[in-house]
Amino acid sequence: MRRRLIPGSCILAYGLLLAFGFAQPTMKPSVAAAADDDKIDFERAKQLFRRRERGEKLSDDEAAYLKRAIEARNRVNNSAGQSPRRGELTPRESVGLKPLNDMKADDRYLGEDGGLYGKGLNTPPDAHRRAAENELAQIRPLNVDGKPDSSGCIGFISISMSNATQEFSRFKQVADNDAAKSSKLTIVDCAQGGQAMAEWVSPSAPAWRETDRRLQAAGVSPQQVQVVWIKLANKGPTGTLEEHGRKLQRDTRAVLQNAKAKFPNVRIAYLSSRIYGGYTSGALNPEPYAYESAFAVRWLIQDQIAAQQELNFDPSRGTVKAPLLLWGPYLWADGTTPRQPDKLSYKREDLAGDGTHPSELGRDKVARVMLTFFKNDPLAKSWFVGQR
Repeated sequence: MRRRLIPGSCILAYGLLLAFGFAQPTMKPSVAAAADDDKIDFERAKQLFRRRERGEKLSDDEAAYLKRAIEARNRVNNSAGQSPRRGELTPRESVGLKPLNDMKADDRYLGEDGGLYGKGLNTPPDAHRRAAENELAQIRPLNVDGKPDSSGCIGFISISMSNATQEFSRFKQVADNDAAKSSKLTIVDCAQGGQAMAEWVSPSAPAWRETDRRLQAAGVSPQQVQVVWIKLANKGPTGTLEEHGRKLQRDTRAVLQNAKAKFPNVRIAYLSSRIYGGYTSGALNPEPYAYESAFAVRWLIQDQIAAQQELNFDPSRGTVKAPLLLWGPYLWADGTTPRQPDKLSYKREDLAGDGTHPSELGRDKVARVMLTFFKNDPLAKSWFVGQR
């Protein structure tokens, strides 16, 4: 069955239900049910709910307003035939959400608009694109001391958790066997099982020590690392997008700062969010958390575009704290519903038995998506295939 983005006031109701933490993201409210809720300000109701959850006492009028909003929520749930609790997970082939790169500027998800970079755009704004081109122009083979050397290498590493190491290690296999890959490029998988963003926050964390060991084994010095790929996730996320998403954003910001401190010549960090998580009934990273991790990616990039000092990449603006941030391959699709324009989808056999980690088929699928991205993206192919 094909699904469409929820229209009009109905998307507000849907966003409220998810934010309240009760709704299954598979529900598709009817227009008739939504029409009854037109007089409800769901943003106000969401704030009231959060205040109540923090233990604040609501006035009688506020409590009555919140009750009416929750009743509206229940009407929508009943019309969709869905369980009212977000935490009661049932494996499913689709969750009815629209991939971020398919969303338009006027689409909304919990108040967030469409496009990888926002405002319906899947490419960076012109100023950020030009800054990225400047950083890309400086990526070249370096020797172990980080000096330009035609006999040196360009180090490209991954940083993240189990899904990422499974996917990136397969990507390394196919990339190393691809004739288009630059002979100067050395790919090292530094992502590690159990090491999500929170586990990389401390600069002395075990994940960083293991990264040092893997680089040494590959014959790559920290000074030769110029490109990183980071897949954003934390283990067992809970709460609203504003809660778990902002934590993921903060943790990843610390990871980016650590990466710049440890790899002084790193120029670009490509960020990705998770693959489809709707086939799991476990709490490691189900839907809609897997889907929502994309917004943490976007917030970080938007913060850098807004010249937030904690993510500064430009020495003319002060101390450099992070590499320049770009979207890497966007890996999420709504289960068996193909997204546009590449028709990416995920069948049950693309996920392992737990429904969270990729199967061998899934690893191959993600590796192909990644290879296509790095070979063809205008802001990646210059160092990946050696085109300038």
